[in-house]
Amino acid sequence: MYPEERQQEILRLARANGRVDVMALADALNVTAETIRRDLTVLERAGVLRRVHGGAIPVERIGFEPALATRDSVLISEKERIAKAALAEVPAEGAIILDAGTTTARLAQLLPSDRELTVVVNSPVIAASLALKSNLSVLLLGGRLRGKTLATVDDWALRPLEEMYVDVAFMGTNGLSTERGMTTPDPAEAAVKRAMINASRRVVLLADHTKVGNDYLARFGSISDLDLLITDNGLDADLADEVEAAGVRVVRA
Repeated sequence: MYPEERQQEILRLARANGRVDVMALADALNVTAETIRRDLTVLERAGVLRRVHGGAIPVERIGFEPALATRDSVLISEKERIAKAALAEVPAEGAIILDAGTTTARLAQLLPSDRELTVVVNSPVIAASLALKSNLSVLLLGGRLRGKTLATVDDWALRPLEEMYVDVAFMGTNGLSTERGMTTPDPAEAAVKRAMINASRRVVLLADHTKVGNDYLARFGSISDLDLLITDNGLDADLADEVEAAGVRVVRA
């Protein structure tokens, strides 16, 4: 079993059972306890498990939300591949939304210089990176700035979205499942994400494989709201089939 496969199995067991134990995992997977501890460290850095004494707990059980800097430092190559694949969905002209997030930020860096686009963002960090591109008109949604994600939320972000209609919204999420749809830990961010979806002709979700099969507190969209999921090749084939069976095209970059 490859490390990635073992880590996926550990995550599956943690979500199914509510927690995992280092020694029990070592016996079940026929590896050393030290190997399991390294796997748990990888999964914790990815923001999907929280280490506890003797094992780990899935983050959705404790409402834990990793900070932006933590999320930006993991699964870097996967996020870059997802962003490159998302370029195929950027229109030749018109308007798009880029949701706040570490993968959408990578797409922002890749936006081509030969297209005249209006880009609506709720992230000052993404807005600053786009402002240097003369072919883009950047609209930054105002509002309260969340320290965890550096995303703007609340009424000043929501009101402008009521009057907008863009070609494509490139969204991020903390969790995606066919049962619960798209979810995130914070209700205020969920409200802005929901408004972004309502303001868009097409919705493209950029989510690495650790987000799929995961659910959080606040739901901001159903699986039927999605036109396309762009993820990485670490996504389990059965999960990909489940999403496609729900009517969403899946691209594994």
